[in-house]
Amino acid sequence: MPAIRLAALGDSFVEGRGDPGLDGPFHGWVPRLADQLGIPRRGVLNLGVYQATTQDVVDGQLPAVLARKPPMIVVNVGVNDLVSDYDPERFRRNLGTIYSSLRGMDTTVFTASYPDIPKNLAVPDAFRSLLRDRFAEANSVLREITVATGTLCLDLTAMPGWAEARVWAADGIHPNAAGHQLFADQLTEFAARETGLVQPALLVGG
Repeated sequence: MPAIRLAALGDSFVEGRGDPGLDGPFHGWVPRLADQLGIPRRGVLNLGVYQATTQDVVDGQLPAVLARKPPMIVVNVGVNDLVSDYDPERFRRNLGTIYSSLRGMDTTVFTASYPDIPKNLAVPDAFRSLLRDRFAEANSVLREITVATGTLCLDLTAMPGWAEARVWAADGIHPNAAGHQLFADQLTEFAARETGLVQPALLVGG
């Protein structure tokens, strides 16, 4: 069994949806990030699943990562909670479980805040307003939990590009190839800056 150096947990954003692949259904930011960090594909574990919620990550993906203990983990999940069966207490509890469980495992854990996806959706204004309130609340909860657990959180609401239509697929929910590349680029730079490394690949022993 090859050593896993990068693991990604989450939903269809992690899966790579919106970015068609040449050797599979999707490409996405995970292999792009691995390439930039000098991590061979055999050292990458991508657990992203379409429509996964925070509960799905807690129940299925988290145990798999805890068993492998990779040196770098990226988590992106929560949008499906926010746009469907939203339970604020369950959302907070699940995020707390995910990030506290990964803490102290001799690994570096990254995540990112939720961009303004409601802006892209063809929904009534009242529902868009409701979704934006949920996304704002979710970002507040995420900031609180990541600070408490030492998780490194890339704030996409403050990063350039995410308000532009050019980075989104036609459904407005998933990034397109340009969006997945943008996220890989921004996360690589963020990892280098926050960990004090000149070469991001050193983060995972590359």
